Amino acid sequence: MSGPEQRIEELGLKLPPVAAPAGAYIPAVRTGSLVYTAGQVPFVDGRFPATGKVGAEVGVEQAQELARICTLNALAAIKAEIGDLGAISRVVKVVGFVASAPDFTGQPQVLNGASELLGEIFGDAGRHVRSAVGVAVLPLDAPVEVELIVELG
Repeated sequence: MSGPEQRIEELGLKLPPVAAPAGAYIPAVRTGSLVYTAGQVPFVDGRFPATGKVGAEVGVEQAQELARICTLNALAAIKAEIGDLGAISRVVKVVGFVASAPDFTGQPQVLNGASELLGEIFGDAGRHVRSAVGVAVLPLDAPVEVELIVELG
């Protein structure tokens, strides 16, 4: 087991099976030394733990946990593409989308769930640039969606 995968286990977490795409795309693609994931929603055993808008039906703490789930789903897609998360030399970028109530402005706090998890797993190599975007709605009424870009080394 590689360092990142061992760290995931030490955190009491596990990588889920890769979710089947909901459209005409693939979960992850490698180009050169980079791997890009498709947007990952917080599926757990084929369903969402919560749906709706953050700042209305979903609170910030729950949305942070959903962002962590999205991140684990993205890491599972990367592992399926490259075989071993130990091949990741750094997390380059996180893009997060938050289905937001009209007056909700805490998107960065929600995406801290993803960013902090990556730091816990990869240490300094998990530090990244990030975009946190509020949107009106996400597929299947997901509250959060996360994309990752990682570099292999």
